[in-house]
Amino acid sequence: MPQKDQTPVFQRNALAPGILAAIVLFLAPVLFTLEWDMFVRYAVSILALIIAWFSGQAKQWWWIPVFVVIAVVWNPVSPLPLDEGLWNGIQPAAAVVFLAAGALIKSPRV
Repeated sequence: MPQKDQTPVFQRNALAPGILAAIVLFLAPVLFTLEWDMFVRYAVSILALIIAWFSGQAKQWWWIPVFVVIAVVWNPVSPLPLDEGLWNGIQPAAAVVFLAAGALIKSPRV
């Protein structure tokens, strides 16, 4: 009996950027104390826009505003003056959002 092709029907383009952003965000409290805050801001805002793009390609439009807000909050050009305690609270929450989007955003394999 011939076997069927086992190639996946969907691909998860947002998974790798989501994991990378989550790693940066989970390490952010340490990186902020080492004066690497601009690296965190650039990395998170760029990866948020990449995932917003992938969600648009996958026609999962509801993720786009979420990641545009994340890109604005972490933007390095005009940083928001947030309290350190607030930063330490929203960074893990944003990391979870990145991981969830990476797992849930999928598009048909072409």
